[in-house]
Amino acid sequence: MAETLRIALAQTNTTVGDFKGNCRKIIEYINKAKNTGAEIVLFPELTIPSYFPEDLLLKKRFVQDNLKYLDGLAAKVRDIIAIVGFVDLDEKTGNTHNAAAILNQGKIAAVYHKICLPNYSVFDEKRYFVPGDRPMVFDCNGSKIGLNICEDIWVPDGVTECQAFAGDAEVILSLSASPYHKEKRKIRVEIGATRASFTRAIVVYLNLVGGQDGLIFDGNSFIVDHRGELICECAQFIEDFAVADLDLAAVRQFRKEDATYHYDKKAYKSLYQPELVSLSPHVRKKNLPDATATCKVPLSHLEEIYQALVLGTRDYVRKNGFAKVVIGLSGGIDSALTAAIAVEALGRENVIGILMPSDISSEGSVNDSLDLASNLNIETKTIPISQALDIYLTLLKGTFEDRPVDSTEENLQARIRGNILMALSNKFGWLVLTTGNKSETSVGYCTLYGDMAGGFAVIKDVWKTLVYELCNHINSFAQRDVIPRAIITKPPSAELRPDQTDQDSLPPYDLLDAILEQFVEKDKTVKEIIAEGYPREVVKRVARLVDINEYKRRQAPPGIKISRKAFGKDRRMPITNQYQT
Repeated sequence: MAETLRIALAQTNTTVGDFKGNCRKIIEYINKAKNTGAEIVLFPELTIPSYFPEDLLLKKRFVQDNLKYLDGLAAKVRDIIAIVGFVDLDEKTGNTHNAAAILNQGKIAAVYHKICLPNYSVFDEKRYFVPGDRPMVFDCNGSKIGLNICEDIWVPDGVTECQAFAGDAEVILSLSASPYHKEKRKIRVEIGATRASFTRAIVVYLNLVGGQDGLIFDGNSFIVDHRGELICECAQFIEDFAVADLDLAAVRQFRKEDATYHYDKKAYKSLYQPELVSLSPHVRKKNLPDATATCKVPLSHLEEIYQALVLGTRDYVRKNGFAKVVIGLSGGIDSALTAAIAVEALGRENVIGILMPSDISSEGSVNDSLDLASNLNIETKTIPISQALDIYLTLLKGTFEDRPVDSTEENLQARIRGNILMALSNKFGWLVLTTGNKSETSVGYCTLYGDMAGGFAVIKDVWKTLVYELCNHINSFAQRDVIPRAIITKPPSAELRPDQTDQDSLPPYDLLDAILEQFVEKDKTVKEIIAEGYPREVVKRVARLVDINEYKRRQAPPGIKISRKAFGKDRRMPITNQYQT
């Protein structure tokens, strides 16, 4: 019976449907793990197809292709145990399963089917998968190891406890694809530590990294020992690889001396009967290099969010085949932040800024845009819109029947700018990055087919107050004003009419964001928010604006999710809706 177990964590960034590329990466990391003398190498949930394929899973050929690549992969795995996520298919019933394969000695030694399928927030796994019914424990050189997949470890008094108490597992391996939101790292580690300390087992949590549409997977894989102490933590937002020696002898001794463990084991009554799998003996190499497991220093709150936005932008652009992006630079703080993120994600040579001044645009806004572009060292083009606006107004004059000027004329300017950006996208193949923030999107302070026109919304889930914090963070980190101080300090304005500011139409952003956070992210009612001391009429107006602008949000481009509840898959409200919240 081995006293230690050397395990490798392969925190990989894969692409949905890229079976060939994903398997090539898997082989690369398997070889890397073999060179360290690891006995087991662990990969994320659904590694082969990547997470999450959505309705591709309803196409039988997609599932069959993933199985072919699994078979080809298995044949190449020798002298190490590789555990890889894939989609399994029951040919008799046609059911598909979120599964993990244990690859050993050139074959698929065992397969585990995920039991707990999440069906909340951004998850729709019950739409595609049938749950498994037996937790798995496998034997590796006399050591018992539990294997589960993501949600299995999040649900208390379930799979993990069954593996540890009924199956005597000393180590719990969890393949995961856990999407990022603010403070998610802390939550995950606490869950892992709770399961580990209760079961007196080592928990190894291996998470996916990368962007998939609007979801960000931040990696941050970790290991906690049988006391719930963090002993290894991988980096966030980048591919990472770590090797750890797990002290199985310490687990056994701890359990032997812990009377409460024996009580918990005896008292535990499982809903499941674990499946026990024996693998071929693995001969551990001698004179191994040292294990590399360390605990990375956690990122600060703002740096974590910034890196999530950078990764999300980079992966969306690159994985969808674009080389360059184009951004409308208004001289405002939203376009400044979007441009700074794009440069960090893609390189300055791949970001083009377009200035589209009108007669209303202030000299300061034009100069601020040019200063920003100079600081970022990006290419700019200036395309004035006054002539186009005059033609539109002349064209519509008779139809408008001399009605007074209102937001219609303001929105024409935004739509002309949107048309120009999309024309450049069409001609040069550049992806348009929109610049609207979550505060504006929430209350509809944006123009359909205008500033909402584009391919990807980088700061769609970023409150306006957080936009300011991130800009200051960028400058502080760079130790210079990457984003000009004038952009940060001037009153925000759409500049669609003379002397306009956002606060002409909206409450101050600190008040607006506080109310929106309660209403949108925490699902509190108008009455509950007012009871907390917020102004009655302001709350009622803000809630009404959120409700009536669902039709706009439904037509917005996808964007990066960084909050617990983002618009889209997280928050799904009907457009046709008379219910007063």
